[in-house]
Amino acid sequence: MNEYIKSVLNQIHIAVNSTIDIMDKLETSDLAIQPTENKLSIGQLAAHLSLICQADLLISNEASEEQMSIFYSSNHLQTILEMKETLLANYNLLENRYLEYTKEELMQTTTSYWGVSYTRFEWLLEISSHLYHHRGQLHAMLVHCVGKDPEVALFE
Repeated sequence: MNEYIKSVLNQIHIAVNSTIDIMDKLETSDLAIQPTENKLSIGQLAAHLSLICQADLLISNEASEEQMSIFYSSNHLQTILEMKETLLANYNLLENRYLEYTKEELMQTTTSYWGVSYTRFEWLLEISSHLYHHRGQLHAMLVHCVGKDPEVALFE
């Protein structure tokens, strides 16, 4: 089972590194751009991406809605550097935790505060999907709304 975890973590690491590469192409002025009314700005999306590994790890360990609200309200990332450092630190936290899980813990089903139940292994797949989804959104926002192609490979 550990080889499967390492393989999924490798794919998450690819998403993290390419997201950081995209963030390296951002300018501070890009962060305030909100291409669609009532949707996240580029900065808000980048900050959200930076928190996914830790936030989804908390959710996979059955954090309550109140605990998640506290987590999000205590993590206000403002600068591109803060976002990049947080993304990498949260990936390392996720990687370390998942490599510590036993096979039994990986197959244990946990339930999110909104009622979705997955095994911890499935949660890891969900985290990967979540990162790739928002990385694609960030890339599309830059290309189609800002006219800035970050020229970052999204897949190896």
